[in-house]
Amino acid sequence: MIKHGLMSAILWLVLVCCGSAASAASTTEPVPADKAAAIPQRIIALAPHITEMLYAVGAGERLVGVSAYSDYPAAARELPEVANYAGVNLEAILALQPDLVIAWKTGNVAADVSRLQQFGINVAFSDPLLISDIAAELRHLGQLTGNQQQANTLASQFEQQLAAIRKAYKDKPRLKVFFSMGTEPLTSVANQAWPAQAMSLCAADNIIAGAKGDYPQPGLEQVLQAQPEVIIQATAGARPADNRFWQQYPVLPAVASNQFVTVDADLLYRTSPRTIQGIEQLCQALDRFR
Repeated sequence: MIKHGLMSAILWLVLVCCGSAASAASTTEPVPADKAAAIPQRIIALAPHITEMLYAVGAGERLVGVSAYSDYPAAARELPEVANYAGVNLEAILALQPDLVIAWKTGNVAADVSRLQQFGINVAFSDPLLISDIAAELRHLGQLTGNQQQANTLASQFEQQLAAIRKAYKDKPRLKVFFSMGTEPLTSVANQAWPAQAMSLCAADNIIAGAKGDYPQPGLEQVLQAQPEVIIQATAGARPADNRFWQQYPVLPAVASNQFVTVDADLLYRTSPRTIQGIEQLCQALDRFR
């Protein structure tokens, strides 16, 4: 359950905007000598999805600093943390002497990024808004780091996997679903939130699709009236979710039929090549109730 005091930190992590082609290994592609000097050798990533994608395209060995929650692959956990949802540690970043900082355009504090630029630091931006943007982000990061070949291969694989999911679920019977991020307060997803986009790909109709904002807090009455057939919850590592809150409402078809789905929050909340795994996990789980 999500407590009020943790809401800002949690939403910072999941607003990304958490068959993977991502790789923990980092490989450097051969680069002509005349271009090598322009390739950044000391990179800082200011969001978890940026960290993960940099490792995926083969630039992980050049990372010298990351943001809080940068926990994949395991090597990222050993790097200095220089940012979190509240802002960046300017002094720590300057001390690391980066030749490239990659910021999250809609997730990092704009004033912090501006200060970095005022100090003459080269800043590039990442800002995937749609699941389909992940391929473009991979190519963008590949270009920034000189790892175009690995990035292009990864991006093409992602596009193929996404197209396969779209095709497989285009004509599937649809389900009425509710995504529960937490119950104190009751929090869900809508519009362009990553889980909302994933549900749409899986032929699932979000009962609060028209809510204002990507992470609304609907009233319980709204959920009871909409009568979802399935309740989806995300936990770390897809550990079994606590359904006790929902057991109070057997009037809901999802509760009456015990139709709950638990998915891995790291795969569904974070924009990365592993997002495909999260979508596949969700789609397959929903298939049990069609």
